[in-house]
Amino acid sequence: METLTADEAAHLLHMQPKRVRELARAGKLPGSQVGRKWLFRREEIERLITGRPGGMGPAGEHVELSARNRLRGRIVRLRLDGLMAEVVLAIGDQSLVAVITRTSAERMELAEGQEVFAVMKSTEVMIGKETTAE
Repeated sequence: METLTADEAAHLLHMQPKRVRELARAGKLPGSQVGRKWLFRREEIERLITGRPGGMGPAGEHVELSARNRLRGRIVRLRLDGLMAEVVLAIGDQSLVAVITRTSAERMELAEGQEVFAVMKSTEVMIGKETTAE
C-alpha cells in the first residue's frame, strides 16, 4: 500500500494542498491524520480520479449495484474544484455531501436543482442519476 502526503495527493487531484487537507478534515476526502500530517492511500486517490468506483461500468452501460442504501434528494450546491466535484444534496430537512470526480459530474451533467440519489455502502457515498432510454 503506497501512501501520499497532502502535497502529493493535491498534485494528483490538481488542487491546492490546503484544500485537500480541508476536505480530508471534513471527511469528504479519504485520508488519515498522523500527528500533524495527512496521509492518503494512492489507490483511493486514483479511484477518485478515474471516476469508476467498484460496481460502476462504462457510460451508457446498465449496472447493478450490491448497495441497497439509496437516498433520493435534490442537488442544492455543486462545486467543481480541480479534478473533484463537491455535491450537496437536500434529503428531507437534512444535507448530504459527496465528493466525486469532476469527470463523473460532467458526464452525468449534474446541475443544481436536479433530483438524484445517493448510494451508500460502507464508507462510500456515490451519486446516481436516472436517465431516459434513447
